[in-house]
Amino acid sequence: MIRARAEPVPPGACETLWVTDETRGALHHVELWVPDLGRARDEWGWLLARLGYQDFQGWPDGCSWRRGTTYIVVEESPALSGRTHDRNAPGLNHLAFSAGTQREVDALAAAAVEHGWRELFPEKYPHAGGPDHFAAYLVNSDGFEAELVATGRRRARRVLRWAPRPAQRTIRRIRTGVPASSCSAVAPSGTKPLRR
Repeated sequence: MIRARAEPVPPGACETLWVTDETRGALHHVELWVPDLGRARDEWGWLLARLGYQDFQGWPDGCSWRRGTTYIVVEESPALSGRTHDRNAPGLNHLAFSAGTQREVDALAAAAVEHGWRELFPEKYPHAGGPDHFAAYLVNSDGFEAELVATGRRRARRVLRWAPRPAQRTIRRIRTGVPASSCSAVAPSGTKPLRR
């Protein structure tokens, strides 16, 4: 098991912070009550598999997919009070997922239409969330929305330009399984961007 580590970091060093999905406050699971389990299994199952989730649990009224220690459940509960989901009503609006590079988001969004999903806000794609936010917004047959956010390497390089010079500040790196060359750093307030 990987544990969080808080040790002093010498000036100019690169800190590696090991974070586990079991830390306090981490998301444990999400449960979606759906009107048609078979349809939800097909649509969510296809999308979640492409995002790295694996089949986890199954029972007569539901199933789940797991990635790390977090899992997502779809259940057609006998206790459902209605048969429709309205993402614009109070309650769940959408689930947002890190979905790789911009190219990977494009490919996933294009393929999703063959698997029960349709694009929301196509006239604003890929910047419906703003000019600095690259994402695809999809909705499935039951009205559940999934946001696929580009968080891949291209974006990390852009953030790195704002890294402070090592002589001025300590650069912190979060170990995420990506190469150290794509490590991102956040500039403290008042720090000017590095010039190329």
